Amino acid sequence: MNYLSKTAIKILNDNWKDGFTIPTANLYPFQWNWDSGFTCLGQSYFNLDYAIRELNSLFTGQWQNGMLPHIIFHSENEKTYFPNYDFWNSNVNSGAPVKPKTSGITQPPVHGFILEELLEKNPGNARLKDFAQNIFPKIVAAHRFLYSYRDPNREGLFFIFHPWESGRDNSPLWDNILDKIKLDKTQLPEYVRRDTSIADSSERPTSIQYDCYVYLLELGKKFQYDQPGIVAESPFLVQDTLMNAILIKSNESLIRIGKQFGMDTGEIEEWQQQSVSSFKSKLWNSKLQTYTCYDLRNETTIDYREVGALVSLYAGIPDAEKAGILNKQLTDLHDRGFYLCPSFDVDSPLFDSKRYWRGPVWPQMNWLIYKGLLRYDYDDTATIVRSDILELVNKLGFYEYFESQKELLPELTKGYGGGNFSWTSAVVLDLIHT
Repeated sequence: MNYLSKTAIKILNDNWKDGFTIPTANLYPFQWNWDSGFTCLGQSYFNLDYAIRELNSLFTGQWQNGMLPHIIFHSENEKTYFPNYDFWNSNVNSGAPVKPKTSGITQPPVHGFILEELLEKNPGNARLKDFAQNIFPKIVAAHRFLYSYRDPNREGLFFIFHPWESGRDNSPLWDNILDKIKLDKTQLPEYVRRDTSIADSSERPTSIQYDCYVYLLELGKKFQYDQPGIVAESPFLVQDTLMNAILIKSNESLIRIGKQFGMDTGEIEEWQQQSVSSFKSKLWNSKLQTYTCYDLRNETTIDYREVGALVSLYAGIPDAEKAGILNKQLTDLHDRGFYLCPSFDVDSPLFDSKRYWRGPVWPQMNWLIYKGLLRYDYDDTATIVRSDILELVNKLGFYEYFESQKELLPELTKGYGGGNFSWTSAVVLDLIHT
């Protein structure tokens, strides 16, 4: 076993909290939704029991309407994180669990394809088969929530009403929408950020962005985190490429799993047919030659190139021509001296290779794109995507995200964000074994 594998396993064990895994100590002290999905990948290589318990723990926070929250607050004594469970006050919705406490929003629905990954890596495991059949309807319910509560026009594309739901919190994608919000700071509740006391503020979202996040959170509470009021009033209603591509990929996995176990997959197949068709017809941007998000509130495209579009490859959405266009965009970036895959358009004046989702490389995104490139037989580009993230981790450590400009690497001694990060460890383990 090499150094990277040993270190990755140690980090995942150190971040294990007797039932779930924190992303990293101090900065993120609870259980996060899509983090836990990726964490299972790594755990499956050395402790399948952890992977099963990880997902079971996550789904203890599922709401009665199927919503799977983005944070599960297993401890009510941890005070180093904002916004904590009391600020979310998710129990304004009667369907939220009393315990554990949760946030009031969701995150990318990765769990369908993660479950398929676990089954493929452990064929014939009786306990895993039982677990898969038990958790299958819960994952389906999480998808049903998105189609029932977040798709008012019944297009097969669901909306998010908070940037945190997208997983790409401070991406420039959201700037124009957030800039239009007229904030009266006297009407915002008092709050104290914790993240900038732990991580470098130059790597985190700005204070103005955080005010907008809190405003949208308060809007969610005002309407009990329910669709009608949010659709009527929220200035932020976005059909996101990453979120919908991940949903489509997880649908695909659930259909295969369901058929494997003799379950009825008719509902999922209907969702899938509509989602794929709408994604192809609505989100392809012929001007930018990529998929782009759609601002449902203002009925306009969000015209930026960014990493979410590339996840469409993993979901099998593009035809051969469009897949070739996306692949060439990546090879051009490689030829220009960038690590793959920068999280935002490197030619935009909004690109910032150090600040969170405005340009750095993210390990879990590389994993998704790597798998997508292999699906279209772009093996050479996939090898670059894989080797770039392994090189960055090897040189800079198991951080949350990384510098994307190769010319800047000699002056760096570490990555960005939280250290000893769980999903970085997990995807490194999987990429090493691939």
